[in-house]
Amino acid sequence: MTFVHEHAVLLESKRSEITAWMSRKRSEVPIPIYGSVDIRDAGWKIGVVDANHFPAGFNNISPEDKPSLAKLLKKHILREFEDCVWVHLYPESHTRNKGYVENLIALKNLLQLAGFRCTVGSVDFEDLGHLIGISGPLKLDPIGKKEHKGEEVLVIDGQQPDLILLNNDLTDGLVAGLGNQIVSPPPSMGWHRRRKSQHYEVLAEYVEEIAHMLDIDPWHLMPEWFVSEHKCLEKQECRIELAAEVDEFLTSLRDKYQSLGIQREPVAFIKNDRGTYGLGIMTVRSGDELLELSNRKMNKLMYSKGGADVDNFLIQEGIPTILENEDGAPVEPVVYLVDGQAASWFYRINHKKSDIDNLNSPSAQFESFLQSGGQYGEHAHGWHALVAELSMLAMGKEFLSYGND
Repeated sequence: MTFVHEHAVLLESKRSEITAWMSRKRSEVPIPIYGSVDIRDAGWKIGVVDANHFPAGFNNISPEDKPSLAKLLKKHILREFEDCVWVHLYPESHTRNKGYVENLIALKNLLQLAGFRCTVGSVDFEDLGHLIGISGPLKLDPIGKKEHKGEEVLVIDGQQPDLILLNNDLTDGLVAGLGNQIVSPPPSMGWHRRRKSQHYEVLAEYVEEIAHMLDIDPWHLMPEWFVSEHKCLEKQECRIELAAEVDEFLTSLRDKYQSLGIQREPVAFIKNDRGTYGLGIMTVRSGDELLELSNRKMNKLMYSKGGADVDNFLIQEGIPTILENEDGAPVEPVVYLVDGQAASWFYRINHKKSDIDNLNSPSAQFESFLQSGGQYGEHAHGWHALVAELSMLAMGKEFLSYGND
């Protein structure tokens, strides 16, 4: 069954109507400067399974996409911060992750290509002069603090940048002084506050509108999900309760699959509701699997970046991927967006995983759209771009609900 793929012509026939709708919706929310989404495409269902407001991985984009990405960055920055000349890139503290450093190098190059002065550094790198990436070192600019109008602000060489571009998801909380100057994305969208479930709540509203326009069931355009709250999984009674919830969820999916003639057993992904970097994720096919977990695997499920407590879990429908490379390895699209627009695609490939597994693991490899020869990208500029751009609208509306810190 390839329900969504079969409706590709329908999508194109509604292109002008969708474009007008998207323009109207973008005018109603603050559009994110950038973001990335992981997409799963089963043929009969396509959906965003993870949405990142502070994307790493710009080093994986195709060189041919860089001019358009830089153009969109410039458009967004000068529209929102019209006098901006100097952008300071504020990174994560991954001093030993060479791949992440390559992401910073690529992002700095994009900002410079867009015509901005770009410096890089954080308060965590106070004693470092550079970071080592795969291609070489990245110079760091030492950050200080000073009083400005009675408030503490971050400065470089005593001067305040026009804009601080966050590439730090703030899992550990707000950075002192960061909230007293111009910052994008908004610090309130960090994982210290943001929840995956709230993104899906808002996304569902947009998906329903688009599905109504296309006259299709919105079920085909996003995963089913629910939140299991206050689960102290070190206690057996919490595990039993979560297992029962998962079984009920899988039963509802099984009934839906049977009604549509989908010949698969449903799978549930259990995720930290405010997690990131693929941490704290488990795939289960029954509640019994949770009850039989070893302490080591249970601790892995409850692990989060920065050691933050995990007690709310997003239970999400697992969407298999129909995409594979010439060796039969599963493939999933990763879409990078700037100013709300799908601007670059690359593909995560993992030879050690199945079509229903989480592919975001150390064994993953990446290919750009051009490297792959477009072999996975039949729907890149259609369905994949559509659900990715809906996710950016949802991020903008999320911010309105969180407010600014």
